[in-house]
Amino acid sequence: MSFKDIPLAARPREKLLALGPGALADAELLALLLHTGIPGKNVLQLAQELLDGFGGLNGLLHAGLDDLKRIKGMGGSAKRSKLAAVLELARRAVAERLKERERFDSPDAVKHYVQLQLAARPHEVFAALFLDAQHRLIALEELFRGTLTQTSVYPREVVTRALHHHAAAVILAHNHPSGCVEPSRADEAITQTLKAALALVDVRVLDHVIVAPGGALSMAERGLV
Repeated sequence: MSFKDIPLAARPREKLLALGPGALADAELLALLLHTGIPGKNVLQLAQELLDGFGGLNGLLHAGLDDLKRIKGMGGSAKRSKLAAVLELARRAVAERLKERERFDSPDAVKHYVQLQLAARPHEVFAALFLDAQHRLIALEELFRGTLTQTSVYPREVVTRALHHHAAAVILAHNHPSGCVEPSRADEAITQTLKAALALVDVRVLDHVIVAPGGALSMAERGLV
């Protein structure tokens, strides 16, 4: 169906103005951002294809600029940049809410937060979440950056930053741009090395979380911390 064939009252913009944004489906809200479709695919169809391609809004929220290119019609810079900007604002809003309200003492809360921060990065990033004695977030710092397959991690730098923040506990985190969140032997080894180094200054390692655009894994839940 052509977009012009949709009754005026049922079009996303008119529907939003008449009934409010809560009355619109996800695809309709997304269509308002995209503004236009492409030949052979109206804007509502393009919006639905985006949602289907990323498994819904949650998957789309973790998509990067290059990921959006997978959907035909999103190769141009205008649509991708507009959507990427809105997705980044959404990520920041959710991250701020989590930071303000959450105690980071459950694997699910940690995985959600770290996924929002790191999952869409095209390169591997090693970060640390520094927590107070009540497991509230003091700061998240990206400490080391590597290639797609490895990152050099220096224990002394992690210890120095933990002392700087007067942290009582630390959660380690990094992303796997490959999409697989299974920990490698190197991941297990660096976790134990950092755990031993931080124990010398009375800082506990609570978890090591690995994220990718399609998932997240807690090494603590696996008994690897």
